Amino acid sequence: MRKLIALLLLCIIQSCTNQNQSDKGIPEGSLDERIAFIKNQANFSSEEDRLEALFDTYTEYLLSSSPINATFYGKPGYDHLWDDLSPEGLQKNTEELGLFYQLLESFDPMTLSPDDQLNFSILSRTIKDNYELFSQFPEQYLIIDQVQGIHQAIAQVIQIMPNDNNESIENILSRLNGIPVLMQQLQTTLQEGIDRGIVMPKTSVIKIPDQLKGIISENPEQSVFYIPFTSLPEEINQEGGSSIQERARKIITEKVNPAFKNFTVFFEEVYLPHTRDSYGLNELPNGEAWYNKRIQHQTTTNLTADQIHQIGKLEVNRIKEEMLDIIDQLGFEGDLDDFNKFLKTDPRFYFDSPEELVMTYRDICKRIDPMLPKLFGKLPRLPYGVKVVPEYQEQATTTAYYMPGAADNGIAGNFYVNTYNLPSRPKWGMEALAIHEAVPGHHLQIALAQEQENVPEFRTMIMFTAFVEGWGLYSESLGKDLGMYQDLYSRYGQLTFEIWRAIRLVVDTGIHQLGWSRQDAITYFQEHSSMTDQDVIVEVDRYIAWPGQALAYKIGELKIKELRKIAEEELGEDFDVRAFHDVVLGSGSVPLDVLEQNVNQWIDAIRQ
Repeated sequence: MRKLIALLLLCIIQSCTNQNQSDKGIPEGSLDERIAFIKNQANFSSEEDRLEALFDTYTEYLLSSSPINATFYGKPGYDHLWDDLSPEGLQKNTEELGLFYQLLESFDPMTLSPDDQLNFSILSRTIKDNYELFSQFPEQYLIIDQVQGIHQAIAQVIQIMPNDNNESIENILSRLNGIPVLMQQLQTTLQEGIDRGIVMPKTSVIKIPDQLKGIISENPEQSVFYIPFTSLPEEINQEGGSSIQERARKIITEKVNPAFKNFTVFFEEVYLPHTRDSYGLNELPNGEAWYNKRIQHQTTTNLTADQIHQIGKLEVNRIKEEMLDIIDQLGFEGDLDDFNKFLKTDPRFYFDSPEELVMTYRDICKRIDPMLPKLFGKLPRLPYGVKVVPEYQEQATTTAYYMPGAADNGIAGNFYVNTYNLPSRPKWGMEALAIHEAVPGHHLQIALAQEQENVPEFRTMIMFTAFVEGWGLYSESLGKDLGMYQDLYSRYGQLTFEIWRAIRLVVDTGIHQLGWSRQDAITYFQEHSSMTDQDVIVEVDRYIAWPGQALAYKIGELKIKELRKIAEEELGEDFDVRAFHDVVLGSGSVPLDVLEQNVNQWIDAIRQ
């Protein structure tokens, strides 16, 4: 899955605005004044009311602290604003997050109802993980990379903004006008990182200048920032669409393009020469502790880097045995390496045109959709589509990713597929990838989380990577039940994806804990997978850019499989896979310990 949302959540930015909460019993004022009010139990008739005030205030904070995220979540009221990427804004945000961190101590979870205990547990984990990471380590200096940096998010958010009325159009124009300030803030923060010696590895940002140049268009009507103005509603066109379009072209030409050009010059002439030749996070000040905090943050476990490294090796060996068994069934003459080379090079496994690749993905999704009721009692209302990765991203991004939709804004979820370099997009991996990124993977899970009812609003907007990506990987194992993997090559393709996630455990910890070089990681990947060299390089560079993030997939999947096995053994004939999946997805994105608690409670209820 495309990790754009995850990156933005790691960059919770801009101080909280002061909106009127008098209707909820909370006085207007600064955030610290409102939190002080919530902390005083005498201000509330019950602990439930006080907790609700905390949930409401934190929800407002999530939205106002990152207007970009508010747009991605389809929450109105912030579409005219950008996040504050300045050092001062980032620091203020961490301090305000600390106010929530301190407020948690005033609540006793044992006095809450079971539902509120769950809500409080999820909120506590979210606040503690983020505050401890951002207050202890300089995350803000690692805000940009070529896989999905903030520069790409700026272009993407403009393209998904509502444009169905005059107010929404003015919001887009306001954001376009704000891009020069935003880019200058980003430059200032990166310069501060240079001054402190905390910069990205060169290999993680070397392609950014070309990406920036790809975003710039001298013809404003061909700019990615002009897309919302090409399809204005008929009534707006009649009322003055040409005037609006002229304003947009003028802003793009006179403000947006110069801002991106100036930032490109800074990046090429200042930032790149100061990037580091090392790769591991442990090469930065206090890097070993930083990496272990990231592991805790991403996996929601207390596993160490060494433990995860060993888990990865065991999983690689297990999956490799299953792959060898399929090779034997196919009657292939040669070893695993020979078979992987055959899969990479035989023309039968590749398309001749991007259109064929995209249509095949759409066909796979259409075949999966009617099979979902076999495995799920509840399905989301939000639809999804299949789209092509934008050209300016395709060379540095992964084979595919999912972008969440927003039902309130009429935005469907989208499964993006990469059509760049067709000889690196094998047919035998398509079914597993569609299952992971679309259904029953990320679209089904994220859309159901967004559609939760009777839960605090913040619950619909947070994502624990171990749960989200663990579910995506677990979903791949459901392919046979969905009518997929009918031939051995597709089944082998599913195993290539599973071993890919196991390899991540070894490679990520190797790079950031054990001192592996980039080439060490590439070599290990090539020796244990059938992935093309292009995909291996992109993946390794991603692990270098996002320390610890890739660990969440396999750790989360193993936990879900462990819980399913326990449920099957405990319940026997009473085990219902549809009910199990509904329990797993029913609380939205949760830490793995909360997931375990939910499943155990469900098992106990069935046994009574």
